[in-house]
Amino acid sequence: MPSPPVAMLGGMKLNATFTKLAILAVITLLLCLVLSEIGGLVHERQARQREASQNIEQSLAGPQALAGPLLVRECRESWPVISAGKKETVETRDIRLVAPPHHLKVAGGLSPEVRYRGLFKVNTYLSELTLEASWDSTAELTPRAEHPNGRVGCSAPVVAVAVSDPRGLRAAELKRDGRVLAVQPGTTHPAYRGLHATLPDLRDGEPLALSLKLSVVGSRRLGIVPAGADTQVALQSSWPHPSFTGQFLPVERNVGASGFAARWQVSSLASTAASDLQAGGALPNLSDGTVPAVSAYDEAARAKANALEVLAVELIDPVNPYMMSHRAIKYGLMFIVLTFVTVGLTELLTGRRVHPVQYLLVGLALSLFFLLLLSLSEHLPFLVAYLVAAGAAAAVLTQYAAAMLGGWLRGLSFGGGITLLYGALYVLLSREQTALVIGALLLFAVLTTVMIVTRRMDWYGLGAARLGQAD
Repeated sequence: MPSPPVAMLGGMKLNATFTKLAILAVITLLLCLVLSEIGGLVHERQARQREASQNIEQSLAGPQALAGPLLVRECRESWPVISAGKKETVETRDIRLVAPPHHLKVAGGLSPEVRYRGLFKVNTYLSELTLEASWDSTAELTPRAEHPNGRVGCSAPVVAVAVSDPRGLRAAELKRDGRVLAVQPGTTHPAYRGLHATLPDLRDGEPLALSLKLSVVGSRRLGIVPAGADTQVALQSSWPHPSFTGQFLPVERNVGASGFAARWQVSSLASTAASDLQAGGALPNLSDGTVPAVSAYDEAARAKANALEVLAVELIDPVNPYMMSHRAIKYGLMFIVLTFVTVGLTELLTGRRVHPVQYLLVGLALSLFFLLLLSLSEHLPFLVAYLVAAGAAAAVLTQYAAAMLGGWLRGLSFGGGITLLYGALYVLLSREQTALVIGALLLFAVLTTVMIVTRRMDWYGLGAARLGQAD
């Protein structure tokens, strides 16, 4: 029987090649769906972690923002008004005076405590703070009548401290000139919650100095409003991974394995917090992890946000297993493509045929690595979980590649390449700032290697050789 024409064989070979490429494309899309499902599982676990954090905050206390001490005084002006019928009535207006301190010093520390809801942990703290506030003069608390024959009557001024979550208040000791003042709940100001104490014997215009020792618990973040015309804050903690946020960064900080120490210094030249407190500005909500980044010079935006400026510190975990798993999955497609390219080159260079089902199984092993990493990282440190998951995947792929490619030498070479890929992935995950350049260099190196290996390959001759084998 005569052999089929070479053109026909070439067409058959070309069709077979395109068919296999199409099958591999479909397999790659299926594996992308698998990676997407694993990514969805990561998002679900992240949502459950947020729920656990919210549950602890509801039972303990949320992130705390503090403002004060402030002097608050309620006054009322009354004045006579003679109507058209010459009948005299009395009209009144309420006056609320708020005087932030001229000098404010805050010093203290955060004692971290990790709490759990099932597998999920939340960083909480007990903060012991000492607040030293002084007023050069309390003349701001003496209002003047604005109407003819008006008379002003005022209640005794109070000193108030506002906190975002009063449930976190554990103890408070307020002193004036060494004398302890009785502390009561609430601030007497409708915009703030916290505590206050009455100053019954404060004379109009006299200077004032107060000292407050405060114990407060919270979750994850602590923020302090720079309420004074001159504010100095010094905080320290044994937590080695702080994140400094808010509108003001520390002027000095020292972060090490034993913890951190930081110092802030803010003046009224740089902050509008004091005037915003007088206007009833709201304490910032630190629960969502964001601090309103409103410029002090953008008055329209500040009025819209109605949020006080704050300096804040957060007790973070440098290695969040869900964030790391999410970032790792982003490189999953690159893993699969590089592996398929390696297998395809081996198939071309050795003549060993690899079935699409084998490509699929290899891709599934690579994809399930990310699921294994996610599940293990909930119980083990991330590095340990990564080593176990990568070792298991590399071992399975090595023995499978030995059978698929026809020899243990090829299988070990393939497994070594997979191990290098996992090593490169961990470098990408641990070097967030330089991940892009490392990834670009890695891909360029892989492309260069493929080009060097195949630079002398006669692709037409390879096809002809295959045709001769088929003939």
